[in-house]
Amino acid sequence: MIKNRHLDRPMTTWGSSAGTARAAVLAVHGRGQGPKFMQEQAGRLAVAGLRFYAPSAAGDTWYPKPFLEPLENNQPDLAHALEALVAHVAVLEADGFSPDRVVLWGFSQGACLVSHFVLTNPAKYAGLILHTGGYIGPDPLQVPPGRPLEGVPAVLRSIENDPWVPGPRIQQTASALEAAGARADLLIAPGHEHIITDEAMSAASGLLNNMLLNNSGVQAWRNA
Repeated sequence: MIKNRHLDRPMTTWGSSAGTARAAVLAVHGRGQGPKFMQEQAGRLAVAGLRFYAPSAAGDTWYPKPFLEPLENNQPDLAHALEALVAHVAVLEADGFSPDRVVLWGFSQGACLVSHFVLTNPAKYAGLILHTGGYIGPDPLQVPPGRPLEGVPAVLRSIENDPWVPGPRIQQTASALEAAGARADLLIAPGHEHIITDEAMSAASGLLNNMLLNNSGVQAWRNA
């Protein structure tokens, strides 16, 4: 059996403590990056009261090949990365954050991994923030039956001529999420850079603040 190197990596945390945070964000970095990048980007969010958890990929890469290659070309690393996300979500749950208080956020390869994860391991998370990434593989992904993501808000942002992630795959991912019941907010901005725009961060802030507002009554009841 090949060892899952991603499971040996610690998570970086910041923000409110687990006992006081109103919700949690699992922030998944891209290829050649690490938790520090996601922490820097989180500083651009106009939101408070969250606890952030950022996992770290072995070798700073979740899987070796481009995300549109056949799935088998990225194995066993892809399977290990998805397994690691399951384990990381379990850590958040152990800290008191059920899926309805967890937002999954990814950039680039991290957004591809999160997209694929939520469409193959669906749960009613508090929200999805997908910055420049879509589900993995060359073929359409089978949508999970029964609309398991019913009502989950999802922000998808990318750049029209991004050098690594084609716009049609972002659109296909939004369609797959909607078919699974999610509420997708999609915008592909003009340009050529592989970046998170100010508008994309503003949209993410909006999702997070709306999530906190909608969950405030539930949290007050739990703390009573």
